[in-house]
Amino acid sequence: MFLLLCLATLVTVGLTHPTYQNAIPNGHHTHNPCGGQAWHGVGHLLSAGSGPLNPFGVDFAAAGHTWTAALCRLDSDRDGRTNGAELGDPQCTWTPAHHGHMPASTGHPGICEPIGSTACAWQNVVC
Repeated sequence: MFLLLCLATLVTVGLTHPTYQNAIPNGHHTHNPCGGQAWHGVGHLLSAGSGPLNPFGVDFAAAGHTWTAALCRLDSDRDGRTNGAELGDPQCTWTPAHHGHMPASTGHPGICEPIGSTACAWQNVVC
């Protein structure tokens, strides 16, 4: 059982893409709308990464996997909050070289919240 747990942990860590996590604000600490630890696969429907892209993942890929002011101002998940607001960059000023204090992520840019609400009925996310 211990070996299985170790293997599962390694697979989960291996599925995240650190380069992409470093390319967005709070990429390593993105709010998990299902509760629990951070959503490491920010651009995916699965919190660990891999599998189908969520709307933010599609928009991030279209932006060349780069955090741009245009991507920041988008509301990829159509929940009424911009990607920047959800990732802690409401003024769209963050850059990958940013090393100062960063406000915490308060939402998920690719998962419509609150999950299960009428406004988010279009998405297929189950916690």
